[in-house]
Amino acid sequence: MNIVFDFGAVLFAWHPLELVAAEFPEFADTPQAARDFAKSVFAHPDWMDFDRGRIGRQRVAALTAQRLCLDLQRVTALVDSVEEKLIPMPETVAILRALHAQKQAGGGSVKGLYFLSNMSEPFSRTLERSYEFLELFDGGIFSGDVYMIKPESGIYELLQARYALHPATTIFIDDMPHNVEAARLLGWHAIHFTSATQLRADLAALIPTAQLTDL
Repeated sequence: MNIVFDFGAVLFAWHPLELVAAEFPEFADTPQAARDFAKSVFAHPDWMDFDRGRIGRQRVAALTAQRLCLDLQRVTALVDSVEEKLIPMPETVAILRALHAQKQAGGGSVKGLYFLSNMSEPFSRTLERSYEFLELFDGGIFSGDVYMIKPESGIYELLQARYALHPATTIFIDDMPHNVEAARLLGWHAIHFTSATQLRADLAALIPTAQLTDL
């Protein structure tokens, strides 16, 4: 099997409610208010264009500040805080390392490790410079490098073509249900990630010949 990882909320922490509460506490005095404000920033087409590589960090901050009538300096601080808070999730990184070890050992249960992440170019370059475990991947695609984002079918198809992946032997792991469904529509196996414990169980079900007990 080839295994494809998402990054945010799978391998790296992604807590938008905490981000907005830290920078704009006046808009996060209740959980619902924090969710609404986070959605207005991170689920807006402006942020999607940032992830897609169409606009840069300064531009997305300026557009968001203008649209929501917010102070530009504070919005810039919010955008910058995303990069600062992209911290590895140890339990999932341990699974990645174990899968890599099994691939290196041979036997065919794990053929390749790849990533497919909606992430802007400045954030992705920082992660590449900062974390050696990313070298365990055989390849991958960041949305900001190819001007496409999940769940658009094109970005999945590009990964599939670039690395000669076969849908029936490809497992995709993502925390967003619509991204998971997009992979399934292309014939990939897909796991909706909720925890490292759940991921271990789902991988064991899909790769029964793999040695997953120590993951």
